[in-house]
Amino acid sequence: MNAKEILDQEFLTIRSRLLDIAASLDRIQRAEGDATADSRMANVSEAIEIVGSQQLHRAERVQLLFSREYDQAWKTQYELDSRA
Repeated sequence: MNAKEILDQEFLTIRSRLLDIAASLDRIQRAEGDATADSRMANVSEAIEIVGSQQLHRAERVQLLFSREYDQAWKTQYELDSRA
């Protein structure tokens, strides 16, 4: 498929997801208290910048933004059997 065909196929889904995000951010902003100092909001803002950029690999960059760094000792940290 070419770019226009993919846009034709994905447009309504993209639009719906963007509306969901906008509505969630509006609910947070209207609620009591202030979440602007929360590091998760900083991550959300950075993710929105990534999505709005014209650079490639946006999905990977957003995933990495919300991921922990790899720790080779993760099985020990979570008390998992090393044979698994």
